Amino acid sequence: MSAPRPDFQQLVDAHYESLYRFALSLARNEGDAADLVQQTFSRWALKGHQLRDPALAKTWLFTTLRREFLATLRDSARYADEPPEEGDGSLEPGQAEALDAAEVMGCLQKLPLEYREPLVLYYLKDVSYAEIAGILEVPIGTVMSRLSRGKARLRKMLADDHD
Repeated sequence: MSAPRPDFQQLVDAHYESLYRFALSLARNEGDAADLVQQTFSRWALKGHQLRDPALAKTWLFTTLRREFLATLRDSARYADEPPEEGDGSLEPGQAEALDAAEVMGCLQKLPLEYREPLVLYYLKDVSYAEIAGILEVPIGTVMSRLSRGKARLRKMLADDHD
């Protein structure tokens, strides 16, 4: 027996904040993030009934939000990603204590999208590897690789900021 279909308001109440923060990490702009979340819930209102397993609503919402974001990327050059940086440096002893959340989040926002997405989903949204793989439409191994490479790039950026 499948899970009961969530009420629209329950879905919004349960996932709005997480979707908004994910959208903000992608779009890097509050207005655009709010638009992405609104578009995502609008799509749910139109097509959510087609979801066969209501237990997958969260994954469906995150996947839809990401697709909406990627569509805006294709339509607008203002979201161009920065080229990837080489290397995988690490922090020197004592540097970790000097970091604060704002600095880490600032560096996270500078990461290329392919690394930023899984890092945000895994560490900030507490989404499992399998769910991330579904949201990003990539194999679990790719998720694990991007998490590893993303963490390495983040460590290097943070270390470079403290040189």
